[in-house]
Amino acid sequence: MTADYKQMNGIALAYMGDAIYEVFVREHLLDKGMVKPTHLHHTATRYVSAKAHAALYALMEADDILSEEEQNYFRRGRNAKSHTGAKNTDVVTYRTSTGIEALFGYLYLSRQEDRLNFLANWCIEQVEAGRTLNNAK
Repeated sequence: MTADYKQMNGIALAYMGDAIYEVFVREHLLDKGMVKPTHLHHTATRYVSAKAHAALYALMEADDILSEEEQNYFRRGRNAKSHTGAKNTDVVTYRTSTGIEALFGYLYLSRQEDRLNFLANWCIEQVEAGRTLNNAK
């Protein structure tokens, strides 16, 4: 990888992180035996929507699972100035979602595969357990 993640802005990190987390979710859904595209898409939104990301971040804070460096990269994404607006959600939720995506981008680009796998699977487990439903706005 030639890109230096340490120099990237939060939006660039989020761009990568969005794709990375989406792959984890898609693989999980296929592993569960889902094959119909419409069902896959609708189910995936439980994991990858801005509201789901915001709920997952609230759980990350409650469970105190992020390191200080991970929190810094989350904030880099959350505080980044985006030129696109939030769709179907409020600005705070959208920015929190961008922070989660930036965190995943950071973990991927810094080659922290074990931590990336742990955190992605932890997120999927929280959605599966219904914990995000109680925290979604």
